[in-house]
Amino acid sequence: MRVQRVRLPGDGRVTWMVLGDDLLPVEPIQKYLSYIENLQKSPNTIQSYAYHLKLFWEFLRDSRLSWKDLSLEKRAEFIQWLRSPDPRVVSLQQQQAKRTERTINTIMAAVYSFYEFQEQIGATERVDTYDYKYQPKRKYQSLLHHINKSKPVKQKLLKLKEPKAFPGTLSREQVKQLIEACIRIRDKFLICLLYETGVRIGEALGLRHEDIQSMGKSEIHVVPRNDNSNHARSKSGTERVIHTLQDLMSLYSEYLIEEYPDDIDCDYVFVNIWEGQRGSPMTYAAVDSLFRRLRKKTKINVNPHLLRHTHATELIRAGWNMAYVQRRLGHANVQTTINTYVHLTGDDMRAEYEKYLQRKEESGE
Repeated sequence: MRVQRVRLPGDGRVTWMVLGDDLLPVEPIQKYLSYIENLQKSPNTIQSYAYHLKLFWEFLRDSRLSWKDLSLEKRAEFIQWLRSPDPRVVSLQQQQAKRTERTINTIMAAVYSFYEFQEQIGATERVDTYDYKYQPKRKYQSLLHHINKSKPVKQKLLKLKEPKAFPGTLSREQVKQLIEACIRIRDKFLICLLYETGVRIGEALGLRHEDIQSMGKSEIHVVPRNDNSNHARSKSGTERVIHTLQDLMSLYSEYLIEEYPDDIDCDYVFVNIWEGQRGSPMTYAAVDSLFRRLRKKTKINVNPHLLRHTHATELIRAGWNMAYVQRRLGHANVQTTINTYVHLTGDDMRAEYEKYLQRKEESGE
C-alpha cells in the first residue's frame, strides 16, 4: 500500500489518496479524504490522515479483518500493532515502543473520525468509540456545578495516557546565534518574525505585503486564506492583528530594498530568490531546508514552532494575562494556551517565591 500525492487538473490543487496493493484507490478511505477536503482541511492534515488510515488498512490486511467489523478488542490489538517494533517477532526482552503514546492517539483519532463519517453516510453501523461518565464528586465545585452535574462527560474508550513533555525554549543568546547564522536578510527577517510575533510557520508563508502595516503602525495582520499557491495555511479560521516592534518593520524594509526582486509580479512576503523558481512563494520544504542548515551551523536543535513556543513562554513569564496570550497566538480556546505553554520550571518557582518574600518584607508582615 502507498500514499499518493495528486495534483488535480484545472485548479492545480494538491491532495492525497491511499492506494491498495492493487494500486487502486481504497474507496472508503478516498470518500473520507474527499469529505475532509470539502471541509477545507489543510493539505498537511489530509496528508497526515491518509498516512494514518494507510497504517490502519495494513493492520486490517495483516489481520484479515473487514473494516466494517471492528470490535473494541480488535481496536486494542491495533494499538498494540502500532506499538510493536515488529509485530511478526515476539521478543523476550522489553523493547522501546515504535511510536509514542501521543502519535498513537493521533492515529486513533483519525480512525475514529473515519468511522463517524462512514456511520453518517450509512456505510457501516455504529462503532462505539466513546463512553459517557458522570463527573465524580469533588470538594471544589464550580459556579455552574449544579447546572452541569447531571450531564455526562464524553470520554474516548481507548486512549493512551500521554506523558507531558516540555519542548523547551530558546534563550535570547540562542535566538541571536540563529539570526547571526543567517546569511540572507530574508532569512533573518523570517527568524525574527517567528520569534517576535509567535506566528505559525504556515501563517508566515501566507503573508502578503498588504498584511504588514509598517507606516505609522507596527502591525502584522494574519489573514486566513485557502488559495495560497504554496499551500500555506492559517490554522486559525479568524483574522487577528499582532502588534510588534519597529525594529522588525525596519528589517522588513531592509529586506524589500536589498533583496526582494523588483522584476517579479508577486505579493507574497517570503519568496524564492536564490533557489527554486525565482519570485515564487516560499514553501514548507524551503523552510525545512533553511532550518536544517541552521541546526547544522549553530548546533541548536531548533524548528519554527520552537520560536513560537519561546515567544509565548516569554509573554507568560512576563506576566501577560492568559486571555491576551491566547488572542495573540490565535488559539480558539484559552485552555489550549494554558495546556501548551504553561510550564513552570524550578527557576520559575524560585523567582516567584522571591517576589513573594519581597512583597512580604515591604508590607511589614
